[in-house]
Order: sequence, then C-alpha cells, then structure tokens
Amino acid sequence: MSSNERTGLYVESTIIMTTVRVVAPFVLTFALFVMFHGADSPGGGFQGGVIAGSVVMMLAFAYGIDAAREWLDVRVVATLASGGVLTFAAIGLGTIVLGGNFLEYHLYEQYISHVVAYAIELVELAIGGIVASVAIGLFFLLAAGFGHAVDAPEDES
Repeated sequence: MSSNERTGLYVESTIIMTTVRVVAPFVLTFALFVMFHGADSPGGGFQGGVIAGSVVMMLAFAYGIDAAREWLDVRVVATLASGGVLTFAAIGLGTIVLGGNFLEYHLYEQYISHVVAYAIELVELAIGGIVASVAIGLFFLLAAGFGHAVDAPEDES
C-alpha cells in the first residue's frame, strides 16, 4: 500500500466534537489555575503547561490534526516558546544586573512593592508557555509522521 492509498485515522464524531468544545475552556482555565497557584500549592508552570498543551491535542483529536494545525499557526507556538524564554531570562538575569543572584526576586522590591509574588507568577507563566509550546510542537511533529523523511530522496554526494 503506497502512502497515497492509506486511509486517514480521523473519524468525525459529533459527540467527541461537542464534548471537546464544552470541556476545552474549562481545561484551559484549570491550566491557568495550576500555573498561578504553583508557588503556594502543588502545581506550577510545568504542570499547567502540559495541561494547556493537552487542550490543543484534544482539539486535534476532535476536529482533525490538519484543522488544528491550520487553526494554531506554528508562529504562534514559536512566539509562545520564545516569549516564555525571554520572560524567564529577563526576570532571572535582571537580578544579576542589580547585583544579586539569578532569580533573587527581592532585589526588585526597591522598584515595585510586593514584586516577589508577581515575579514568581510571571516565571510560572513563562515556564507554562514554554512547556505548552514544546508539547504542542512535539505533538504536531509526531503527527506529521516520518513518511516525509522516508520518501525524500537521499543526497548522493
């Protein structure tokens, strides 16, 4: 069977599509809850990011991977990852510029009151964005399969 004769695995189901449409906003809200409460309770950026990434995977399973890939542009995923890295680095390296150690939040207190809580939440959100974008990227990469790598002609040099 050639790659053109393969049938897709996606089967449209009204029940699954409706369920995902109802559940997805609650799961995304729970992901944000886990990220915001990571400093005070179990959870955090990593766990919340995985939950947020699973929302995109649920949408892909319900509506098809190609539809999800069209809906969520790769530039959005890359922007989410790079924004998370830049936010984390800016907060962490800013304390070094102020004469402290990496992520020594209290050094910002001279500029903003209660900054420790805000800085921790921003770092958790940054980590969540990085983890969600990596999970989404890996999912789309694995969903694309390895057919394009096998079908590509080898370089004869």
